[in-house]
Amino acid sequence: MNFDNEALTWDDEKRVSRAKVISQEIVKAIEIKKSYSALEFGCGTGLISFNIHDRFHSVTLVDNSRGMISILNSKIEDNKIQNMEAYCTDINNEGILTGTYDVIYTSMALHHIQDTEKTLKSLFELLNKDGFLCIVDLDEEDGSFHGVEKDFTGHNGFNQLDLTNLLYKVGFEEIESKIIYRDKKTVGNELVDYSLFLMKGRKR
Repeated sequence: MNFDNEALTWDDEKRVSRAKVISQEIVKAIEIKKSYSALEFGCGTGLISFNIHDRFHSVTLVDNSRGMISILNSKIEDNKIQNMEAYCTDINNEGILTGTYDVIYTSMALHHIQDTEKTLKSLFELLNKDGFLCIVDLDEEDGSFHGVEKDFTGHNGFNQLDLTNLLYKVGFEEIESKIIYRDKKTVGNELVDYSLFLMKGRKR
């Protein structure tokens, strides 16, 4: 999937509706204080953060797709949002982010990344002490979700137990996980069932 090309039509009705549900689940999962700073990793066009940015003092959004960040910055400017800043960066390889955050959340991004452990370590380092990580992602499936994308090199979702153990290995504590969303996706000529989980952990 070329996310730069997809950016122009990314905010369709299905993704906007799903983002609202995911945003509500993130808010229910952690106790957010107005003084908190947040980071959205793999933000795309910012659909999650647009629903919850007003709960935070500031929100930084990062994605490695210039197309997505271009659309996002236009949306931030058009809506005159003062507490959101977006950057095109790879957190594993570049030093644009110099601060740390109280909350990091990511939705449907982690399964696109081959080196999950390296990315989780980077996110851990970006968290303040007692900070929260919220991962919303695809539950383990048979590959049908990205079945027509011949260039897909990520994961066919995640086994929640395996990902939980990886978070513990990285250093997170108080890890909890549950299914928060079920739907169908049109893949080629077929409807494919899928589910999303929310996993949260804390840096102590």
